Amino acid sequence: MADAIHTLAERPSAPAEPKLALRDLVVMRRTASGETITATDRLTFDVAQGEFVCLLGPSGCGKTSLLNVLAGLVMPSSGEALLDGRPITGPGPDRAVLFQEPALFPWLSVLGNVELGLELTGVPASARRDIAQRWLANVLLERWADAQPHELSAGMRQRAALARALAADPDVLLGDEPFGALDAQARELLQREVQRFWVGSDDRKTFLFATHNVREATLLADRVLVMSAAPGRLLEEFRIHAPRPRDLDDVLIARVVSEIHTLLMQEVDASVAREMAR
Repeated sequence: MADAIHTLAERPSAPAEPKLALRDLVVMRRTASGETITATDRLTFDVAQGEFVCLLGPSGCGKTSLLNVLAGLVMPSSGEALLDGRPITGPGPDRAVLFQEPALFPWLSVLGNVELGLELTGVPASARRDIAQRWLANVLLERWADAQPHELSAGMRQRAALARALAADPDVLLGDEPFGALDAQARELLQREVQRFWVGSDDRKTFLFATHNVREATLLADRVLVMSAAPGRLLEEFRIHAPRPRDLDDVLIARVVSEIHTLLMQEVDASVAREMAR
């Protein structure tokens, strides 16, 4: 990490045991042409229990590779990825992933999709419907419970995917640009919904959320981690202590957005210069 760390308030004491921890994480991946490239290079950081952290970085900086390791879908080439101090060796019900595409099963109703997620995590049949209906109400989809996914707008499908993930009560939510394909209005609605659930919950989930959108990151996160161009390294950390719900017109938020945007543009320019020099 760079020496400069932008702190908007006093740093809280570090927890004894982070919920998620990366230690010198290196992820190699093979391209379609057979070339092996380094997606992330010696990444080290922690995410505390109940913390909301956003990852920002240029395209190809390894955000998806990093999330795939934490989800247990990919094993690191070297280094460690830890959950509650234990190495992550595969997927588990303690983690849920929100993808850019909501991946709802088209042959099931919206309610059926949420119930299936509960079934896969071992929730008894007698309890599934009530839990699923409650979460659909939470994301304002109660009246669409019997609809098929193709009958919903893109934003509504993503809200259904959010309900499915939250209903399963995971410890950790991993978001891989889950709002990236939405129009501006739907994206803003989902940002508000995520803030509402996360802030209002008595049992806040740990959320690691990858995005390209600087404003989105500052609206949602306790911390924003800015990654370098590939191979992905950690450049800087921004702690955001503005109260929620947040407004982009807030002077503090606007200042942080400007700082992060400047840093990202500098990194993109440096990356282009390196490529041109090859």
